[in-house]
Amino acid sequence: MKNIIGVRFKKLGKIYFFNPKGLHVRKGDKVIVETAQGDEYGEVMIPNRWVEDEKIVTPLKKVVRIANYRDHKQYEECRKKEKEAFNIALKKIKEHKLDMTLTDVEYKFDNSKILFYFTADGRIDFRDLVKDLAAIYKTRIELRQIGVRDEVKRIGGNGVCGRELCCCSFLSDFETVSIKMAKEQNMSLNPSKISGNCRKTNVLLEV
Repeated sequence: MKNIIGVRFKKLGKIYFFNPKGLHVRKGDKVIVETAQGDEYGEVMIPNRWVEDEKIVTPLKKVVRIANYRDHKQYEECRKKEKEAFNIALKKIKEHKLDMTLTDVEYKFDNSKILFYFTADGRIDFRDLVKDLAAIYKTRIELRQIGVRDEVKRIGGNGVCGRELCCCSFLSDFETVSIKMAKEQNMSLNPSKISGNCRKTNVLLEV
């Protein structure tokens, strides 16, 4: 048996398991954990729990510590920097006349890398943009092209039911909703009726 905790780094993001190394945490606690990309700040979604060895993919990364005041301040500072970086990146995209839409910016907790998320109809040559951003921030820059589903999830919004979109409120993974499923539930086969705000057939069907 192994003692584990589950940590999430983004709202509705995937939950990752970590070795608490003797620390006792509660749901909602903020922790600093080891990841392949350096230390990260996350929220405990699953408190200490014993699970069978075969159900865990080892080796587990470790929990460094329960987040302290300085960690909270650094996390908030990263969020502030993201807003500033977003505006600067928008300006640079216009300067380079790139046919892309910037959707989000993510600062790594240890400031080792900045990620810029964007959507575009095709492939974009953003090498000059990366050079400009790297010259400004003096750190690693990564641009990630995402799909319309991910874009809507990050932006948020309300569905036709008037409530917050499912992908923004409780769905952590996108499950395909097929035409066959709609037929079995006697729902309209009109794509506009079974598609989400992203125009993909991924709405949650009631059963």
